[in-house]
Amino acid sequence: MQHEKVEKNVGLMAFFVVIAISFGGLVEIVPLFFQKEMNEPMEGLQPYTAVQLEGRDIYIREGCHTCHTQMVRPLRAEVERYGPYTRADEQVYEHPFLWGSKRTGPDLGRVGGRYSDEWQKAHLYDPRSVVPTSNMPAFPWLFERTLDGRHTAAKMTALRRLGVPYTDEQIANAQAEVAGVTEVDALVAYLQSLGTLVSGRE
Repeated sequence: MQHEKVEKNVGLMAFFVVIAISFGGLVEIVPLFFQKEMNEPMEGLQPYTAVQLEGRDIYIREGCHTCHTQMVRPLRAEVERYGPYTRADEQVYEHPFLWGSKRTGPDLGRVGGRYSDEWQKAHLYDPRSVVPTSNMPAFPWLFERTLDGRHTAAKMTALRRLGVPYTDEQIANAQAEVAGVTEVDALVAYLQSLGTLVSGRE
């Protein structure tokens, strides 16, 4: 029988597996490139401000994204705990995406506005002071370091090449906006921006 030839030939079997996976991938993925909601920003979506952008980079630098996802899945338990599921059109300006499935800590996709700036800072300085059972490390150095904004304009220019609609004025004012801001203030500004459009929080 023909299927016996395939089953007994590892190379042939691997070839057909690759073909099957490739075809399935094309059928599932390619149509998404042509759907409006996958490629166009949702109404009201704005690029990160210069300070928020620097805060996002600090978030990545400190490895926050390795314990906290930003992708609420469309499952009842997740929506009830975290808020509305993540939509593609709210992620259009994300480079890189901070999605994932690893959650040592809660998903932060809808954390913007849930807590005050003071709570966020206390949590970053000493997590167990506000969440006694937290296993998150403390980040006291964020309170000591300040940003100079030397590279902020270059980052925004690079993002504009990728389709993020930064204006010439925003890029020109970036360094002045960021200079002197503490790293913790930038990080909190970023956290407070997450998910506010979909959740209705401001």
